[in-house]
Amino acid sequence: MRIGELAERAGTTTRTLRYYEARGLLPVRRGSNGYRAYDESDLRLVEQIKVLQDFGFGLEETRPFVECLRAGHPEGDSCPASLAVYRRKLDELDALIGELESVRAKVRGQLVRAEEARSRLAAEAAVPGGPDPLCETTPTGAPSQENEG
Repeated sequence: MRIGELAERAGTTTRTLRYYEARGLLPVRRGSNGYRAYDESDLRLVEQIKVLQDFGFGLEETRPFVECLRAGHPEGDSCPASLAVYRRKLDELDALIGELESVRAKVRGQLVRAEEARSRLAAEAAVPGGPDPLCETTPTGAPSQENEG
């Protein structure tokens, strides 16, 4: 098949396929007419790259999977190098999840603190002679109660 057909069947662009070729992920073969020529194995390579990129793998991280397929394995993740990439990606994801959980805990703590402060302000405002709650009294540009005479 030619590059346009491969791009259409793989759900990508010819520009992307040329980029994969330039990076050595997709073989460059030419037919007798000088056009790029691809087969079903090339389609599998592109599909493998796309799936991994959809999972958040960088293009270079797909290389062991592509090489595994090129070596004749039925699946791109049946080689030791591919398994090592999976392990590194899981470690990376676990670290990111840990960071997100930490940030989430900090934001939750800030929310709790802010809600408690808001409740205190509301309680103080309810006491006769207590302070006016400034955050909800006047629209921007309107005179405050202090300026009324």
